[in-house]
Amino acid sequence: MTEAPDPSSVRLPGDWEHLDVRANGVRFHAVEPAGVPAGDRPLVLLLHGFGEFWWSWRHQLTALSAAGFRAVAVDLRGYGDTDKPPRGYDGWTLAGDANGLVRALGHTSATLIGHSDGGLVCWATATLHPRVVDRIVVVASPHPRALRRRTLRDRAQRSQFLTPFLRNQIPRLGERQVTRDDAVFIADYFAQRSSSSWRAEPDYAQTVELNRSAMLIPYVAHCSLEYRRWAFRSQFRPDGLRFMELMDQRLHLPVLALRGRDDPYILSEAMADGHRWAAHQTYRQIEGSGHFAHQEQPAAVTEAILEFLRTEPEATNDVAAKKARRIRPARTSWYSPARFAARIRRSRRALGGR
Repeated sequence: MTEAPDPSSVRLPGDWEHLDVRANGVRFHAVEPAGVPAGDRPLVLLLHGFGEFWWSWRHQLTALSAAGFRAVAVDLRGYGDTDKPPRGYDGWTLAGDANGLVRALGHTSATLIGHSDGGLVCWATATLHPRVVDRIVVVASPHPRALRRRTLRDRAQRSQFLTPFLRNQIPRLGERQVTRDDAVFIADYFAQRSSSSWRAEPDYAQTVELNRSAMLIPYVAHCSLEYRRWAFRSQFRPDGLRFMELMDQRLHLPVLALRGRDDPYILSEAMADGHRWAAHQTYRQIEGSGHFAHQEQPAAVTEAILEFLRTEPEATNDVAAKKARRIRPARTSWYSPARFAARIRRSRRALGGR
């Protein structure tokens, strides 16, 4: 690629229409099936993961619309044809983005569906803006406290998850790594985390090529890495400690957690641990799939989502239980930045300094 792609290159043709939505001070590029009036359809907001853009939900967009929902996929802040401000990649602001998008699309509440970083947005919005969230579906995206807990205590999860985060913390170096050789990093990223069956299909080659091109859009590499940088650095800063403290709430809305059974990046225990923070979590593994279950096995994932959306939430007589609540008091002695840093140093030594 001789020139950086234009942001409008992600406005791919298909059975959908592209629109701009302004929310939380940012212009978002959104996509929804063409020719389908919104009407009284319940809103389903689809949020992609790291290194991707709205295209990752192409299969679910049309299927959810055909099932009677208003399905809208967006390019997250800093991705695709959405604005790319220099700041705002923290959990607080991202939750505010989703909250604003629901309202800007003309709805009072929605189901949020997210993969990877998009799943973090789901968890954060459900906790910080519970009134706009009916239920959430997360794909390969554990509750942030469950992921931190497993990363600290489980060597296998730590070696898979923490090393990439550490490699991308240095400004400019991370951006060069992600974009060199026409974003070959993205090709490796998909190859290492996806199933062999999907890699043999033409859909895989097209998906990788489109995501490589999208990563080369000016400022996307920097913005996408800012998600990871905040997730790591916030562990040592007051704002991050406060965010994780607020996330220590038990949600009482329906949650569907999905994971590809062959996902080498997010391990099963981290996903299953979400029940500690979600009273009504249903956890399912998708056969024949790696990290990108919604693209690798779209029919199975769509079926699981539709079954979940059509199920009535469990009734409860406890009014207080309908709100998020702390599941245990804060214990400053249980966690500190110094302890976190010490564990990282020990893990790196155990991994041979990688």
